[in-house]
Amino acid sequence: MKKELGVHPYLFPMPVLMISTYGEDDVVNVMNMAWGGMCGENMVALNITKTHKTAENIRQRGAFTLSIADIPHLEEADFFGMVSGNKIVDKFERSGLHAVKSDKVDAPVVEEFPLTLECKVVKIQDDEFGYRVIGEVLNVLADEEVLNEKGKIDPTKLNAFAFDQFQNGYYAIGEKVGQAWRSGAKMVRDAK
Repeated sequence: MKKELGVHPYLFPMPVLMISTYGEDDVVNVMNMAWGGMCGENMVALNITKTHKTAENIRQRGAFTLSIADIPHLEEADFFGMVSGNKIVDKFERSGLHAVKSDKVDAPVVEEFPLTLECKVVKIQDDEFGYRVIGEVLNVLADEEVLNEKGKIDPTKLNAFAFDQFQNGYYAIGEKVGQAWRSGAKMVRDAK
C-alpha cells in the first residue's frame, strides 16, 4: 500500500554538482548544487537562485565549469553548499583546494575534482518557474586516474556521490548493476 507524502522534491539520485565561476578580481567561487544536469547531448541546465554569487558571476562572465565532486573531497564539497560567496568572499581559498583557469571558457577548473565540464552560457531563463542557466559544454576534462584502458570514463573510479532529498544525505555511487540497452533485452524480445 502506498502512502501519500504531498509535494516534495523527491527524486533520487540527485547529482552533487560543483559550479565554479570567477567573480570580481578573478576570485574563484564554487557552489554545491543538486538541481541541475544534462538536458541535451552537449547542454546542461542549472536551476539556481538568482541571488547566489554564482548566478551573478555567471551573468557577468557568461561561463562556468561544472565538476563532479568525489568522496575524498566530500567535506569541501559540502562546505561549498553551506557557505555563501556573497558573505564569505574567500570561501574557495579557505577550502584548501586549487584552481586553474580553463583554456576553453572564462571560468576556473578545480584541480582536485576528477571530472569537469567547461561550459559557456547560451541562455538564462528567468520566469515564474524559476531561474535557469543553460550552458553549452565545450569540453570535458578528466583525470587520467578515472579513465579505463580505452580512455573512457570509468564510473567506478570517479568515487562520486549523490545527494538524497529525503534525508539530506550523501551516498556513494559506483557499483554497476546492469547494462543499459541490454539488461531488458529479453523483455523486448518477449514483447514482439
